[in-house]
Amino acid sequence: MEYNGVSAYNDEKFFKDYMSRRNRVESPNNMIEKPIMLELMSDVKGKTVLDLGCGDAQFGVELLQKGCILYDGVEGSENMVKEATKHLNEKKGNVYLSSMEAWNFPKEHYDLVVSRLALHYIADLKSIFMEIHKSLASNGKFIFSVQHPVLTSSIKSAAASATKSDWIVDDYFYSGKRVEPWIDKNVVKYHRTVEEYFQFLKLAGFKINDIREGKPKVEKFSSESEYQRRMRIPLFLIFSCDK
Repeated sequence: MEYNGVSAYNDEKFFKDYMSRRNRVESPNNMIEKPIMLELMSDVKGKTVLDLGCGDAQFGVELLQKGCILYDGVEGSENMVKEATKHLNEKKGNVYLSSMEAWNFPKEHYDLVVSRLALHYIADLKSIFMEIHKSLASNGKFIFSVQHPVLTSSIKSAAASATKSDWIVDDYFYSGKRVEPWIDKNVVKYHRTVEEYFQFLKLAGFKINDIREGKPKVEKFSSESEYQRRMRIPLFLIFSCDK
């Protein structure tokens, strides 16, 4: 059975296993990707924020604590929305149960649109980028991360579990659907090259300000072996764009 995008998170066992992995101390999301996202966002005080694929909205809570005046999270998984609602309780944040494709993007409404490791689940990314551009106010920013294309290119080195020590990059220029074994499920993702992400953003009208690949920082790791392993291959691709 194949799980398309967020549908995997509605499987109770997958959801429980994912949350356990995601919240571990040395999760690369926390050690590598999140600090770069926060750096690129800079000061969010007084800003309105849309978070696409917001998950459990813990990131939204952090942005509200940093002073953003409006936080809207869009999430397609019912399980994630339940968690997000708990975290945003009594805070100036909202979470909406919707896929990105079905979301009604308000025009020129947000100062900042963010998305963390969710856009590689989208088949028609070009249309989503155009909707995001329309939803941003003048001089608005779009900052997002995806799984790095060297990882999405081939599933040959993917495994349902176990710590990888070698990776295969193959079929890189064949864009499109990949079915990856992940946490004992077959999850659908969409591979795109770095160039394609760049071109889609340009077509939507964005100016690309920065691109990051998440080079690990040794001071973030308590384990030298884990640091050395993370230095071998990029896990993330992160873009910072202006309207």
